[in-house]
Amino acid sequence: MGRSRRTLPEELLLLALDPTTGTTAQPQSLDLGLAGAQLVELALAGRIAPDGDRIAVVAPRPTGDPTLDCALELLRRRGAPVRAVHWIGGPRLGLRQTYLSHLERCGMVHAVAGQMCGVLPTTRYQATDNDISREIRARLDSAIRTGVPPDPRTAALAALAHAVGLGKHLYPGNEGRSSRSRLRDLIRHDPMGGLVAHAVMDVQNGVAAQPRRNPAPAGRQAAPGARSAPEPARGVPMQPRRGPMARAVAH
Repeated sequence: MGRSRRTLPEELLLLALDPTTGTTAQPQSLDLGLAGAQLVELALAGRIAPDGDRIAVVAPRPTGDPTLDCALELLRRRGAPVRAVHWIGGPRLGLRQTYLSHLERCGMVHAVAGQMCGVLPTTRYQATDNDISREIRARLDSAIRTGVPPDPRTAALAALAHAVGLGKHLYPGNEGRSSRSRLRDLIRHDPMGGLVAHAVMDVQNGVAAQPRRNPAPAGRQAAPGARSAPEPARGVPMQPRRGPMARAVAH
């Protein structure tokens, strides 16, 4: 996969980045959204495909993007299709920072050092070219305004933006209510984006933590053939921190 096109995780992160404060909106749910955006990007690249509510690897060859290839390899190692809700809900420390650092290396954002409460070092990220963010936003605005079914990439981006709660960041207040509603409706235009977006919302609602079967009472064995719930997938490991005190990434 060439690097001429921005990936969905990069676009989702740029959408969430506040151009004034340099912080990211919805930081906790955004981490889930980035993991989901990786799945959609891998599906668009023909590496994975939905299998019911699960994700199956159909072509394990690398994409050329190190972060996506790490996720693809982890999926391949599972050996069997993984439920999207378990993959997205698995521990995935450092993913947002990984993409922020990548955008900085690509020259799309620059880091601004600061301090929290005058003591704790922090880092905020300012976009170096607001035209890129405006172009991404314009695609969503066009899909919302015209009602014309968007391309799969834009539909998936809209679904993920809704799932992580960016609607109130992009279209705030009462005047943005109809736009937020139409953003939510775009979820139906891309099956993979819809699957992943619903998985992101399920994780936030605690669905991933609920057992699929009631556990057997103490002292009683499970019924023959019963299977335990799959172990949540693990994602991209935390990037090593440098210096005597870790920098606190602005949220």
